[in-house]
Amino acid sequence: MKTIFTDITTMDEYGNAHTHRYVVVDGDKIAGIFDARPAGRFDREISGKNKLLMPALYNCHAHTAMTLFRGYGEDLPLQAWLNTRIFPAEDLLTSEAVYNASMLAAAEMLRNGIVSFSDMYFFSEDTIRAVAETGMKANIARCITCFNPDETKDTDARLIEALALHKQYHNSFGGRIKMDMSVHAEYTTLPHAVKYVAEAAKELGLHMHVHMSETESEHNECMERNGGKTPAQHFAELGVFDVPTIAAHCVWVSDEDIALMAEKGVFAVHNPVSNLKLGSGIMPLLKMHRAGVNVVLGTDGAASNNRLDILREMNVAAMLEKGRDRVCDAMKAADIIPMATVNGAKAQGRADCGSLACGKKADLIMLDMDTPNNIPSYEPVTSVIYSATSADVCMTMVDGKILYENGEYKTLDIESVKHRMRDTVAHYFDKK
Repeated sequence: MKTIFTDITTMDEYGNAHTHRYVVVDGDKIAGIFDARPAGRFDREISGKNKLLMPALYNCHAHTAMTLFRGYGEDLPLQAWLNTRIFPAEDLLTSEAVYNASMLAAAEMLRNGIVSFSDMYFFSEDTIRAVAETGMKANIARCITCFNPDETKDTDARLIEALALHKQYHNSFGGRIKMDMSVHAEYTTLPHAVKYVAEAAKELGLHMHVHMSETESEHNECMERNGGKTPAQHFAELGVFDVPTIAAHCVWVSDEDIALMAEKGVFAVHNPVSNLKLGSGIMPLLKMHRAGVNVVLGTDGAASNNRLDILREMNVAAMLEKGRDRVCDAMKAADIIPMATVNGAKAQGRADCGSLACGKKADLIMLDMDTPNNIPSYEPVTSVIYSATSADVCMTMVDGKILYENGEYKTLDIESVKHRMRDTVAHYFDKK
């Protein structure tokens, strides 16, 4: 399939924009970006009038099937939310429920311009099935917890399952699926288990996915348990940072933690909406940016965010830095774009993705800039961060295939997905 976008405004992964461009997609790659229409025949021509073409978005921290719990535990701090609502509800999870919830999440993300996500959860095969069917990309991690001091790598059923998933699915479906390793958090995983999971990741060349310093109590209690070591120092000592690691939240990290993360190449996942909603705090984004930490964006689960919308995370991340530090130009709109695109691709180990450049994978989104909220648009980069919403996404393309366009899904039956999700909620969860 050879597609040409004609007379369109383009914006790359660093916010650089150009008008009246012609972009050719051939197969799964971007074949050319031109100032004038190139010669040749094309299977499809897409008009770029009043449209913006940019790299698609990455959601680097999600619990995808938690769409099932959207609105289920509101206005609660993290620990009360987990212990009184989420953990009891998760005890009722089934394979079918996770699949249906993952399909709904995929539909929401594709509608919002997200082509790939990093998932940490359970029933991983059912989320993998949803990703495979919809044509999305994902890094899937079977979340590992351990409270048993006698557990070993040979007896840990969660690790055994994670290793089996790696063997069967890593780089499957044309590389769209990648398997990561994961420990849930310091407070849910004993040190010896953290160490053997990290060793397995290093041996297999896999990435790690962890929660880290999400709340002040988590951060301080870790120091009390571990001789003054912060979660970052704890994970580093146990070998987690010896492999590429995405660390979600990082709200309460110290200056020493930030320096350590920069040194080790840790990807810090900023989840501004979820952290605000749970009252957890605000990641020190500007400090991380200045220290050279690779920052990416995530939504967390829909239970703590309610929406899987990276465009909203981009906007909130930009606004928070201005409001907290009362410095409006410390981080500019162009600083946010890489967090949602090329940095996200790097965090997932997808070196050929995340960019609007020749030879890269054709993972692209098109935004309608002819909507009332986007007129006028003096600078596309500031329009994307401050004016645009997910409602302006009119096309999402993965590996050169259009998966969503103008309200139509190409790989899923949205009415069936919604029906199955409502049926799942009715049968499995008490909402009283």
